[in-house]
Amino acid sequence: MPSREITTLLHQWSGGDSIAGDELAPLIYSELHKLAHRHLRREKANHTLQSTALVNEAYLRLVDQKRAQWQDRAHFFAISGQIIRRILVDHARASHREKRGAGATVLALDEERDLPGQRSLDLIALDDALTDLKKLNPQQSQVVELRFFAGLSIEETAEALHLSKATVNRYWVTARAWLLRELIPGA
Repeated sequence: MPSREITTLLHQWSGGDSIAGDELAPLIYSELHKLAHRHLRREKANHTLQSTALVNEAYLRLVDQKRAQWQDRAHFFAISGQIIRRILVDHARASHREKRGAGATVLALDEERDLPGQRSLDLIALDDALTDLKKLNPQQSQVVELRFFAGLSIEETAEALHLSKATVNRYWVTARAWLLRELIPGA
């Protein structure tokens, strides 16, 4: 379904149209499942969170956004990315506590998002680094969150943040370099 139709359904759903919500639900669920699968395929093989559980939790949190005024598809999936990030980080922190530090959750900043090589990063460390980056440059942090956790393209990220594609690309390159330097000694 084209982005414009999803945006129309989101607006109708935000306005209280339950029929639009019913039409939107399978589309949202399908997109969230793709996003969850992409994130979880980068996790360790012994990761206990399954994509269906991640999708269900994210979906429940999204539909619970009673007063959300969805601007468009990019805005919706930006919020989805934030929710997925929070679920993954919370799960990683809980697992880390249970294992007393053994086998921290590892997440790859993948080549689909223009990151060099197959570097693996601790999800908790990534979350902490993004929190630090947000203090230094909130927009760069948002770009990483939208590109990495929400799976948005440069164009969709630019649309969601109301920035030019060139600015988003510059923020993405700069933030990626900063994160790699923070997370991987000697990088």
